[in-house]
Amino acid sequence: MTTFDKVYAAVKQIPRGSVATYGQVAEALGNRRLARVVGYALHVNPEPGVIPCHRVVKRDGEVSSAFAFGGANRQVELLRGEGVEFIDETHVDMAHFCVRALPLV
Repeated sequence: MTTFDKVYAAVKQIPRGSVATYGQVAEALGNRRLARVVGYALHVNPEPGVIPCHRVVKRDGEVSSAFAFGGANRQVELLRGEGVEFIDETHVDMAHFCVRALPLV
């Protein structure tokens, strides 16, 4: 299994209506320093409808301006469609919608 495959496996574990940070996904891979690699993997997501990359946000809850499948507005739209609430136009309410941790992959 490649590192990207592990990223995709971890992201699939984020429940609908929740988000995780790039760092949390990297921790699920066993190395928090891989947060940028997580971003690279999600940018080339081979299965956007299957791998819910829209559920990954920055550590402060901000959506990605480089969201690969339609930009930040599309990411916000997808998250709101799952019931995720925001504290402003681009920041998820992390206190209520961020998962505590993801299992190791």
